[in-house]
Amino acid sequence: MQLVGYRSSGNGSSLLVSDAAGEIDHRPLETGADLAYSLGERHCAGTIDEDGAHVACDRPSTPYCEYHTSTWVCARCTGTCLKDEMDCYEEHAVYIAAFAPDTFKVGVTKRRRLETRLREQGADRAAHVHTVSNGRIAREVEAEIAERLVDRVRTGPKVAALAAAVDEAAWESTLAEFDVLERFDFDYGIDLEARPVRETIASGTVVGVKGRLVALANGGTTYAVDMRDLVGYDLEEGPSNRDLQSSLGSFG
Repeated sequence: MQLVGYRSSGNGSSLLVSDAAGEIDHRPLETGADLAYSLGERHCAGTIDEDGAHVACDRPSTPYCEYHTSTWVCARCTGTCLKDEMDCYEEHAVYIAAFAPDTFKVGVTKRRRLETRLREQGADRAAHVHTVSNGRIAREVEAEIAERLVDRVRTGPKVAALAAAVDEAAWESTLAEFDVLERFDFDYGIDLEARPVRETIASGTVVGVKGRLVALANGGTTYAVDMRDLVGYDLEEGPSNRDLQSSLGSFG
């Protein structure tokens, strides 16, 4: 079987596992659940067809080969449409998201998906600062704000945020220039005293999921796993027996 996808914290967290026949099973990542998979070879995760069946691919590129890599042009839009015809005629929200302690990101999404999108990213706090009539205008506003704030956050700061609190003074200072329409404060149920060790494993007890990061307790250490880094691996039943980096706390 192969791990071919995942659902983040905004969409009912789970791993998508395909068997040899192409049937997909959603493995929920509920707090307290035990995962016991060892990782085998990694290759292209293929694609999922319109009927929900997995179409396998053995090309070595990961997580997807050139034939199964999709590019969402809207993610690169700054107000000039990159499609043949603009189709984002729907209310969009411009938001500021906080990742503890003090990484603040500007982003846009369809208004109806705002809270879901923030949870998908694993934001700790967020503020809805503009509502506009379409995606083109939203991207123009985002590009202007991105001259002062970041518009993407890499995995490293998100791992650090698992064991940190938002710097309240810095957050309020950042929002001072905006007319905030709505505020969000998210709790993912992950209570860690120390930053988890970043690893690529699928074995351990689920501590919680935040965005596409799953925290796993294994051998006295808590690991942070980016689920995207698991996509494409062949899985075998049974816990991994490879040596893992341990946190200092595991020796106490």
